[in-house]
Amino acid sequence: MPALSDVLSQAAKNNDAALERLFELLKIPSISTDPAYQAQCQQAADWLVADLKSFGIDASRRDTPGHPMVVGHSAPVAGKPRLLFYGHYDVQPVDPLDLWHNDPFAPALETQGGNSVIRARGAADDKGQLMTFIEACRAWHGIHGELPCEICFLFEGEEESGSPSLIPFLNENAEELKSDLALVCDTGMWDQNTPAISTMLRGMAGEEVTIIGPNKDLHSGMYGGPAQNPIRVLSKMLAGLHDDQGRVTLEGFYDDVPELPEEIAVQWQNLKFDAQQFLGAVGLSEPAGEKNYSALEQVWSRPTCEFCGITGGYTGEGFKTVLPSRASCKISFRLVGQQDPQKILASLRKYIEDHLPSDCSVEFKNHGASPATVMSIDSPAFAKARQALSDEWQSEAVYAGCGGSIPVVGDFHNYLGMDSLLIGFGLDDDQIHSPNEKYDLRSFQKGINSWIRVLDAVTGKG
Repeated sequence: MPALSDVLSQAAKNNDAALERLFELLKIPSISTDPAYQAQCQQAADWLVADLKSFGIDASRRDTPGHPMVVGHSAPVAGKPRLLFYGHYDVQPVDPLDLWHNDPFAPALETQGGNSVIRARGAADDKGQLMTFIEACRAWHGIHGELPCEICFLFEGEEESGSPSLIPFLNENAEELKSDLALVCDTGMWDQNTPAISTMLRGMAGEEVTIIGPNKDLHSGMYGGPAQNPIRVLSKMLAGLHDDQGRVTLEGFYDDVPELPEEIAVQWQNLKFDAQQFLGAVGLSEPAGEKNYSALEQVWSRPTCEFCGITGGYTGEGFKTVLPSRASCKISFRLVGQQDPQKILASLRKYIEDHLPSDCSVEFKNHGASPATVMSIDSPAFAKARQALSDEWQSEAVYAGCGGSIPVVGDFHNYLGMDSLLIGFGLDDDQIHSPNEKYDLRSFQKGINSWIRVLDAVTGKG
């Protein structure tokens, strides 16, 4: 009976060919947000279908009103779980192009900081990550002639443009896609030597608030004083949304915010996170969130209310003495635990309306909302996967939070009734969404090995 070591050896033999395959996929400019690249998105989907078929996966392109989905199935294995693996093949636009050192769709191996890196748009987000799993399955199939369990592959082509087709697709194909557990490779390492399993994803709610005062802009000399100034009104409202301790003042904001479990808190403390280094890299020095919570806790496990853009009055060159008729702010909430995005937005609207002067009115514009996602680490799969990652990287894997949001994880839970195991091999300096994106060659190759070990541990194939 072939052993785990045989599959790992097979992956090592495939390293050069695996890199060539990744380069083929990276050459396809599958920019989902730009209609000019519709054909290229279809090309990327077709490439993935052909690649899955090359080692026995029953794969097909599923067209949607937007860009295609790719769905593949391996054969069921008696007594073993059914897993779904999710990734996305679309990429962000490359602008500004002049900041790239080379063509973003001409992938190349380069040296950065003494390490070999794969340089291309999509190298880390998410084509390189996606291909770590495909190559792990290819190596497994090459040794065993089958995969360790039934696996459903789901590759999306609209993740970078808001996933408009995803929820309808999940609803229409729920029975086909439902699995015991989803595997998602769109996250990162704690550091270059320490693997991580992300167990907390913050939710998000966005609202644009516009205060309307006079029916036109006014001369500040003629009306300054008696006329209500929407910028002044809005500024006062915004200032009142936080107290001196950095806490959000909205009614009921913290009702559904849990305290961090002791086991996780101790693990995070042992990470020796350097807040000064973290903030120093962006020219800051002091954590500005809630007092009595570390910077890491503020990013991973605490909710926020932030102002992402303010407009009003004259903002061009020079100076104009005008009282504006309107002032707006885009407000972003990052949510945790069981916080209800709609409850938070309702509380914000009530706060604004309660503080609105009689000569002003308000307009609200919603910019989306999704709840936080918390994965239970009580599931045996999490402990098995953690040990598998630790074995590969020779460093104890950590359960990590994530300050951002990955809506598909919540969608899997809400529409397919399954939890997700989030494992990724990206690094903080991968420059995803930015010019000169890269993915460490080591992340790619050890990522393949990691998935081989995780599949072995979760399925008990041996």
